Amino acid sequence: MAIEPLSGIEAETVTASNLTRPWGLQWTPIVVGAFVATALSLILISFGTALGLGMASAAPTWRDASVALWLLSGVYLIFQSLISFGCGGYFAGRVRPPYASATDDIETRDGLHGVAAWALAVLTGAVLTALIAGAANRPSATTQPPSATEPSVLSYELDHLFRAPRRPPNVDLTGERAEAARILATASSHGGVLPEDRTYLVQQVTALTGLAATDAERRFDTTLANAKSAISRARAASIIIAFSAAAALLFGAAAAWAGAEAGGRHRDGEPISEWMAHSNRWHKSRVADPQPLP
Repeated sequence: MAIEPLSGIEAETVTASNLTRPWGLQWTPIVVGAFVATALSLILISFGTALGLGMASAAPTWRDASVALWLLSGVYLIFQSLISFGCGGYFAGRVRPPYASATDDIETRDGLHGVAAWALAVLTGAVLTALIAGAANRPSATTQPPSATEPSVLSYELDHLFRAPRRPPNVDLTGERAEAARILATASSHGGVLPEDRTYLVQQVTALTGLAATDAERRFDTTLANAKSAISRARAASIIIAFSAAAALLFGAAAAWAGAEAGGRHRDGEPISEWMAHSNRWHKSRVADPQPLP
């Protein structure tokens, strides 16, 4: 039976109906997928932090961690992103009801829902992180004002700088430590610590510790070298964090797309994709006809 070609008017009508086919994002599966991804990400990050795979720490011993630990932490961050966003995308595609009028680009539409769930999960995580950080940094009656705080990365160096065998009780060095920390932070700049700042800090160390001028200068030089090393390692850790976070988010988007497509195939009764079917047939052929060992 020959199929007659459509006339010009009928072809234009079909094309117009395809272009105006109604479809849009279904927010229920997107929200479900985003919640699943956020929950899994929180669980995996908490688990990794408990194992010592946190990307940063306020503890002075973190600066002595090896570069391999930093890289392993970055790899784990990417791994948890693949798992959490992949599962979130799968839920978004699996829960999404198919469009009644849509007969093409089903995988693309499932993938778009997975990426939408990924975006919502990222925004939710950013909002939660900002709220937690804001609550932790909010001043209270028991905390010091921001101008009197010191960076934790230099806490040990400041302890060493102002260490004294005998000091009157109830002496508050919060202001002096914060000022010294701001001066030591300039060690990583292009010009380094200014000579007048060095002289001032040596005088402060002499007055607060009772050391002689030569001993105070020697202690300051040692502290300055240690501060440079601590700031350099903290900067390297920050770079690894930034690259790992960016890579984790990008890989997470791809995992969400693939997970949503897999969820859509399971929803439609197609449990495996074409490339998985080819891989399965190749594996069966290898098992049926194994190659002899050399």
